[in-house]
Amino acid sequence: MDGQAAPLHKPRSNNRRQAILDAAAYRFRRQGYAATTMRDIATDAGMLAGSMYYHFAAKSALLLAVHQEGVRRIADAVDAALAVKSLSADPWVRLEAALAAHLESLLDGGDYAQVVIRDLPADEPDLKQQLIQLRDDYEDRFRTLTDALPVPAADKTGLRLLLLGAANWSKTWFRTDGMAPAQIAAKFVRLVRAPHHKGDSA
Repeated sequence: MDGQAAPLHKPRSNNRRQAILDAAAYRFRRQGYAATTMRDIATDAGMLAGSMYYHFAAKSALLLAVHQEGVRRIADAVDAALAVKSLSADPWVRLEAALAAHLESLLDGGDYAQVVIRDLPADEPDLKQQLIQLRDDYEDRFRTLTDALPVPAADKTGLRLLLLGAANWSKTWFRTDGMAPAQIAAKFVRLVRAPHHKGDSA
């Protein structure tokens, strides 16, 4: 019996951790970090509140873990879009593909991505800084993409911030019976490209 019980323990623990993360993402998205308690999350995960601390020492650690998972999912989608062999080398096309993947991740109805783009907790500066660093690391992808654009160097940072800001705000006005995420990305890129199009060498 001992030989059979040992290999079953770790998957069960991992499953519980994932259940906690899913429950936390659900709660953080719908009622915010400050209003969510560890007891709320434990109830949703189907476990005792005290058992949560085996996996996460504090609510702040749980928010960080949810952000890490959310950023990972969005980053994986963007990286996969950019890795498509048939994707054009045109930097505008690559930017559009990345932005479409970013939008699709935000607008698919999942909780994790929505938590990532919520306002950060202002009363926990150390946690806030860690979350900002996660975002910055992710946004380096778009920094590389905009740096490759045939536009004046002074415009590149503004273009990146404009596109990501508009994309992240799309959750407030997106309708499933309207434009698809890929169509929104194409429109956004077309709008920011237009002022530079005459001098565009691509």
